[in-house]
Amino acid sequence: MPGDKLIDLAFDATLRAAAVFQKSRKSSGSAIIIEKCDFREKVREKKIGNTLLFVVDASGSMGANQRMKATKTAILSLLNDAYQKRDMVGLVAFRNSSAEMLLGITRSVHLANKNLKELPTGGKTPLAAGLALGYEILKSRKVKDPDMVPVLVLVSDGRANVSLKGGDPVEEAKELGRKMRAEGINGLVIDSENDFIELGLAKELAEVMEARYYKLEDLRAQEIEGAVRSFLR
Repeated sequence: MPGDKLIDLAFDATLRAAAVFQKSRKSSGSAIIIEKCDFREKVREKKIGNTLLFVVDASGSMGANQRMKATKTAILSLLNDAYQKRDMVGLVAFRNSSAEMLLGITRSVHLANKNLKELPTGGKTPLAAGLALGYEILKSRKVKDPDMVPVLVLVSDGRANVSLKGGDPVEEAKELGRKMRAEGINGLVIDSENDFIELGLAKELAEVMEARYYKLEDLRAQEIEGAVRSFLR
């Protein structure tokens, strides 16, 4: 129903509203009588997009190449219809002692193909550095676009062994997970741990983040993209 001032008449809805009263209204030769109470106004919904930031463990732990290849497949697939859905995708990789953005937030498949042609792997696991960079990127995007939905997709076994601030590497990662949860950053954790003795650190981090959790070994490369899509619906 419109307010005091009608700005954008919804013609079809107005006709439907008037139709049920036609028998009780006196005809003046018009095919249909429309009164002010019949007016309906268009409500235009703003399509809200997701900003998907993959934060991927590129360290030398087992399965690094599998993680990076599977993530690249997922990113390119998501970008194929990102324009229509207003979604944007980016990639942060962490290895050795730091994290870097390999793909800035984009909707461009061409740019993703160019930037992800070679994906470096090897070294130690600075998980907290990856999460910290991911947090800053999504926080900055939220300032620029308050309507967007921030989603951090972590692909890692959770076995952090490089500290960000001199503390326990695993606890630092968990603290960042709590921070993201408190600030409304949605999380999805894909656990790449497949050693004989499993520590379950990625699962613990997912619980702290209140994130959806998957095991990478249960997902084929193309199914990471499917897991992300099901999370967004």
